[in-house]
Amino acid sequence: MNTSAASHGAASTLTAAPLSVLIQRLFDEADATSPMDLPEVAAMPRDEHERLMRSTTEYLDFYGRLKDMPLAVSRETGILLYQLARSTGARSIVEFGTSFGISTLHLAAALRDNGGGRLISSEFEPSKIERARANLAAGGLADLVEIREGDALRTFAADLPEWIDLVLLDGAKALYPQVLDLLEPRLRPGALIVADNADYSPDYLQRVRSPQRGYLSVPFGDDVELSMRLG
Repeated sequence: MNTSAASHGAASTLTAAPLSVLIQRLFDEADATSPMDLPEVAAMPRDEHERLMRSTTEYLDFYGRLKDMPLAVSRETGILLYQLARSTGARSIVEFGTSFGISTLHLAAALRDNGGGRLISSEFEPSKIERARANLAAGGLADLVEIREGDALRTFAADLPEWIDLVLLDGAKALYPQVLDLLEPRLRPGALIVADNADYSPDYLQRVRSPQRGYLSVPFGDDVELSMRLG
């Protein structure tokens, strides 16, 4: 039986304490930081930054430099993630790129209000995993989430759910097509994929914007691509 706040007609898990207070604090902390605070990033020429964002071979080093940065989704995207997962009754979610767990908290809150489920997330930076797990514990959602440590091309190569209802792509942008390759056989018809900053992966956009390849897709806001698996 679902004993969440939502099941009693009160506020959702997302909008009730302690999670609402935790998420507000995490977003405030994220707003107070920027990769440009790091001298090596601030000094990087724009074209070099663009190249690294699109690289399929140097992402571990590049994102390793940002290990103390939240790199969070926007507040609006967080709410969107909760809405999509909640309204579709998602029970099986996969997330590429945990970081400090802000998006993870939104997705896990929807699972709680849907009556339970499983969220598999992947993050290669150990210090970020530690912080994400602490945030999940503080939000009372740790029991719903499995965080796999390592490169997602390895962590998602085995032991995936039989079906996947919802995917968030928010790790190394250049890897979006390869991660989709691993997840695609498990996507149920109608499964949703939210890709943050997908404009850094033109190959991914070309793929999901093609109905002939089994997707229906639309840009959402300034930096999100929302796609649906057709079947």
